[in-house]
Amino acid sequence: MGIISTVLGVFGFGIGVAIGLVIGYFLFIYYQPTDVKDPEIRPLVEKDSKSLQQLLPEIPIWIKNPDYDRVDWLNKFIEYMWPYLDKAICKMAKKIAEPIIAEQIPKYKIDSVEFETLTLGCLPPTFEGMKVYNTEEKELIMELGLKWAANPNILVAVKAFGLRATVQVLDLQVFACPRITLKPLVPSFPCFANIHVSLMEKPHVDFGVKLLGADAMSIPGAYRFVQEIIKDQVANMYLWPKRLEVQIMDPAKAMKKPVGILHVNVVRAMKLRKKDLLGASDPYVKLKLSEDKLPSKKTTVKHKNLNPEWNEEFTFVVKDPEAQVLELVVYDWEQVGSHDKMGLNVIPLKDLTPEEPKTLTLELLKNLNPDDVQNEKSRGQLVVEVNYKPFKDNELPADVEDADSVQKAPEGTPEGGGLLVIIVHEAQDLEGKNHTNPSARVLFRGEERKTKVVKKNRDPRWEEEFQFMLDEPPTNDRVHVEVLSTSKRSLLHAKETLGYVDIYLSDVVSNKRINERYHLIDSKNGRIQIEMQWRTAS
Repeated sequence: MGIISTVLGVFGFGIGVAIGLVIGYFLFIYYQPTDVKDPEIRPLVEKDSKSLQQLLPEIPIWIKNPDYDRVDWLNKFIEYMWPYLDKAICKMAKKIAEPIIAEQIPKYKIDSVEFETLTLGCLPPTFEGMKVYNTEEKELIMELGLKWAANPNILVAVKAFGLRATVQVLDLQVFACPRITLKPLVPSFPCFANIHVSLMEKPHVDFGVKLLGADAMSIPGAYRFVQEIIKDQVANMYLWPKRLEVQIMDPAKAMKKPVGILHVNVVRAMKLRKKDLLGASDPYVKLKLSEDKLPSKKTTVKHKNLNPEWNEEFTFVVKDPEAQVLELVVYDWEQVGSHDKMGLNVIPLKDLTPEEPKTLTLELLKNLNPDDVQNEKSRGQLVVEVNYKPFKDNELPADVEDADSVQKAPEGTPEGGGLLVIIVHEAQDLEGKNHTNPSARVLFRGEERKTKVVKKNRDPRWEEEFQFMLDEPPTNDRVHVEVLSTSKRSLLHAKETLGYVDIYLSDVVSNKRINERYHLIDSKNGRIQIEMQWRTAS
């Protein structure tokens, strides 16, 4: 009897469970609860503070912070480019990681660590917003709000003690705020030499790991432990001011870093043509190196002389000996009016043998057009001695990547003195009453230097450098910089002042370098950016 009752009990239990599951399924599918109402949609302004705080994490960063801009265009671009970016990023990650792994594995007696599979998946990251910082240096700084829920497949094989184990990373989730700096900005495509990446706060990282095919994150306590280790390690390596640096191009080549010195001795000229009414000329020579922003150098004037002798020496800093040429132009000096050009010629630096002095006799030409018949006429000859001396490895200037570095003063600088360098970069929001053709005028200790004129431009960019050799530090001096606008069309208002600024040099001497943007006096909104350096021999 006991056996029969037991069998009937088990049978009844099975039937009851089956019937209960069927009834529950139909109730779940067909029964609609009456206490569930449609969600109430209300404007944000009607929400209380507690409800808004709960919603804030989901609100895009460009709404919460007005300094950030929307970057929908960037997200769309990354979405289209992601299949190619995935391969490029994985290739770069391997290139960066493999040397680090090779350096670390001997410490742990591991034979090898290899990437068997490395892909970031088909889901691209999303940028919530971007903030761009404006600095006075040659750099571009961006901060981005990054959210990325990815489906990567990263499979790493580890071999040690004759055994092989695999680690696989899946289902990656990253929330981070990276700062990306492009520096230095250079005049060669892609217009920046390095990319620097830093994290402004500890990132949120969530992922799944399979060890030997099993889910390692399911081990009690392993998930939180591994996650905190990853956060701390990433923060130790890349949390600002630490950074990851990726070189895009050689900054020395991009910035055309100085590679040597050209020594030039203007010896004499012979058989020059008569330019003056009394049958003579007053010649002098102008020298300039192409692609050099510095003003031309000049010899002294030899009055009433058609066969002048100068024996005057000049030096030029060479940045690209394959492309640069030395331009020599002979002028006839005039006390009133413009000076007459007597002839010219050029010396390509690529034709010079380094460390080999060379004496050249140049025929003076009307112009550099080889097909011009006027060049067949004799205009005289110019004798010069040239010697190109490349820098040796220990003489090369400091790395151009360090924007705050200051070069040493050249040879021949007075002891106790130095070289004051003034670089007029640009101006903004200039406005003239009658015209706006701005140029900058620099006045220091009675010496006047001028930039070129930029026509019809309220935001001119000059990027011109002026140098003053001084016997002592200009601690108590000041520099007067004035922005002028000139016009040949307006007779009544041919020249007008757009603003000026006086800069005291005590900070330049103590700090060696300043790069500031100054508000122009007597200008409504005008500003000018000026960089100054105090270079000494020590």
